[in-house]
Amino acid sequence: MALLALELMGFFLGLLGMLGTLVATVLPFWQISAHIGSNIVTVVANMRGLWMECVYQSTGAFQCDTYNSMLALPADLQASRALMVISVVLSILAICMASLGMQCTLCLENAGTVKSRVAGAGGVLFLAAGFLALVPVSWTTHEVVQTFYTPNIPASMKYELGECLYLGLVSALISMLGGGILSVSCCGEQEGGRGRRHGGGYPYPVGVGMSGTGARTTSQTYRHPTLQMGGINTASRGQTLVRSTSGSESSAQEVPGAKKPTAAGYDITGYV
Repeated sequence: MALLALELMGFFLGLLGMLGTLVATVLPFWQISAHIGSNIVTVVANMRGLWMECVYQSTGAFQCDTYNSMLALPADLQASRALMVISVVLSILAICMASLGMQCTLCLENAGTVKSRVAGAGGVLFLAAGFLALVPVSWTTHEVVQTFYTPNIPASMKYELGECLYLGLVSALISMLGGGILSVSCCGEQEGGRGRRHGGGYPYPVGVGMSGTGARTTSQTYRHPTLQMGGINTASRGQTLVRSTSGSESSAQEVPGAKKPTAAGYDITGYV
């Protein structure tokens, strides 16, 4: 039950991180114009993102323009685009694999340890997605801070950290945390014997022999699972019944010296 709770926690953390990464990738609030120096009072606010640049005016007008040429963009912006897109794709794959491998799903139910390995692979993908999302966020944050404290750049060209950078950072950490929890829970399942244990039930026939007269003998021993768990030795307690059939006649005889039947178990020997 504890491992199942860890799996669910890791899965939902990874899902939350994927949604945050997707929002941070799409929205343009990565860099916001800084209101410093002569630019303190202004009626226009500029915002930059991975895909577009927006302008917000004090009148309430909000206008965005996408970048015209991808090849004309700076190398850091192109790399940030690629890493964020790959991070979202890996998160989606991680969600699919984790859904197949978690205990609460019915997929791959009879696959044994393969099911836990699939869930563990989903956790590893969450870790990779979080790391890939962390790289462009940290890179852009460093560039914004370094540009802001450069004295040779005019104040009108300086930007501050936008909301998407904070969102991307938190989402990357949440994805990595969820992936780590999911991977650890699956490793614990493999060490503890992963797999759904179906109901104990009664064993199958343990032996089949042939008597000298050509009759077939089948012996089965049925034991009560509850008494076995309680430590009661049911092998010494039982009743042996002999059933022989010849043509249409059948008879049941009790073997001399056998004890009275109990609820714990009994041995049935039949001649067919």
